[in-house]
Amino acid sequence: MPRRIAYFLFIGSCVGIAVLLRNPVNSKLLNLAFLLCLGGAWVSLLFLLWHKKIARYILAAIPLLLALPFLLPERDINSTELRVDYVARMKNLENTPYFWGGENSHGIDCSGLPRRALRDALLSQGFKNANGYAFREYARHWWYDTSAQAMSEGYRDMTQPLGIEGTVRTIDNTQLLPGDLAVTKNGIHVMAYAGDGNWIQADPGIGCVKTLDGKTADNQWFEVPVTLHRWKYFCNSAN
Repeated sequence: MPRRIAYFLFIGSCVGIAVLLRNPVNSKLLNLAFLLCLGGAWVSLLFLLWHKKIARYILAAIPLLLALPFLLPERDINSTELRVDYVARMKNLENTPYFWGGENSHGIDCSGLPRRALRDALLSQGFKNANGYAFREYARHWWYDTSAQAMSEGYRDMTQPLGIEGTVRTIDNTQLLPGDLAVTKNGIHVMAYAGDGNWIQADPGIGCVKTLDGKTADNQWFEVPVTLHRWKYFCNSAN
């Protein structure tokens, strides 16, 4: 590979990484593009620095170091700790602009909100406890996108129905855990229970992420029939 081509590949890959990190939309195609940009930056840098022995060894070790967390043994997930972190991360996204298909602080939609928060909580759990299972579940959530309807249908065996139906306005909150999902029966919207009677959602009508009281707030989604679901990581969790 000529050095000039390697320079262009490195610069182009870095620009691609920067653009994709700011892009709010999550999809397999964009995720694949991100991985290709990472690979392009690594290959070109390895070529450019091959003559420097220490740099060559460090760069050669990077893929192994990145893969190591996903090869760690499986440990039990602390479901209560994970749930608390997950709910806190949703709340930290308060006022994030609504963006269809979005999944980060630059724009997020209704299903992207709980997905992104749970994914980041799993990653944190992986680092805290050297838990290979948490890292692998993080990667699975990152790679596979989903819709509100898919969440109500089990979403790759990640969610479980609670057998509760009604509207946010009328259901008994004492049967819920913070983080539980209310999916509209037509499958077009999902909200998450934030605790103390409040619900958090990326609301296309409001235009951003908001936490509102499900019994008193004037919000159209609180009047729509929903079914209740829980991430399987929390099915054995206690209040």
